[in-house]
Amino acid sequence: METGPEGRNGWARFVTGLTIFRYLAKYKIMNAVFKALADPTRRKILELLRQREMTAGEIADHFPLSKSTMSGHFAVLREAELVDTEKNGTVITYRLRISVLEEALLSFAGLLGIGLPREEGSFGKKENPS
Repeated sequence: METGPEGRNGWARFVTGLTIFRYLAKYKIMNAVFKALADPTRRKILELLRQREMTAGEIADHFPLSKSTMSGHFAVLREAELVDTEKNGTVITYRLRISVLEEALLSFAGLLGIGLPREEGSFGKKENPS
């Protein structure tokens, strides 16, 4: 049996490594999403963007914060991939990427086993009286 990089075992290691890489990438995005959602200012920004796309200035008008503080909040939202940006000259327009939020929440629910069929003997399972 071949065990080199091109052999069957090498392929299995590659696939396993790829699976772990994908898991870690998903985990990293999920962490960034929850970090973004942890702050009430960022949650309010997402609420505003749910209504319509807005420029950075339009969003900032809703908060008594400095431009540099708002810029930090925008950076966290971009890092979590919760917003898309479009720059036109000096104006930056933000729009919500709801699909990233949905995916992070579904992944989190999956980690907790929410929405998945429970196995025999799992915690909280109601016994079937016979």
